[in-house]
Amino acid sequence: MVYLKKNSPFPDVSFADEDGLLAIGGALTSERLLLAYYSGIFPWFSEGQPVLWWSPNPRMVLFIENFKTSKSLLQSIRNKNFTVTFNLSFTEVIANCSKIQRPHQDGTWITNTMQKAYQELHRLGHAISVEVWQEDQLVGGLYGVDLPEKNFFCGESMFSKVSNASKIALYFLVEKLKKENYIGIDCQVYTNHLATLGAKEIDRKDFLKFLA
Repeated sequence: MVYLKKNSPFPDVSFADEDGLLAIGGALTSERLLLAYYSGIFPWFSEGQPVLWWSPNPRMVLFIENFKTSKSLLQSIRNKNFTVTFNLSFTEVIANCSKIQRPHQDGTWITNTMQKAYQELHRLGHAISVEVWQEDQLVGGLYGVDLPEKNFFCGESMFSKVSNASKIALYFLVEKLKKENYIGIDCQVYTNHLATLGAKEIDRKDFLKFLA
């Protein structure tokens, strides 16, 4: 375990423990966040904790060509009168993601500190949101960090207030990334939900090759 000072470099990801925890501490600046994502590292911590930096092995990745669309999802897109936008309401999306109750989680890792850090990344053009609207109400969305030089998008969180809303956001993100010849979306760690959408675990070394 490595303890970082304000400007300490990240250690090699091979130093991460079996859960993927690599380092503790350091500043949550835009420069630090971008360095982390380009190095296959991301922050994940709760209120009251120091910044915890992770690089799990294996890594959950949704390759663009593997995204699965269900009949119910396609029907929702056709019939529910949804409107999808990009980067129209980043602050509202991340705030909603922080409020969603998730199984087996006590509270949220999207703390006020995290929200401010990603809002600054968004201001600088590195963090992106997708919004899903129904009757002018924000009913779903997602946000993450864009790595255009690597043709990779790093998904952070999504939310739904109505059925399939977050999947619709992901569908339109995948369609956009497909047109721009992106390779995939980093989903970080395994969940059953991500697996049903086509994401799979790959070795961390293979994931890092995409970022090299």
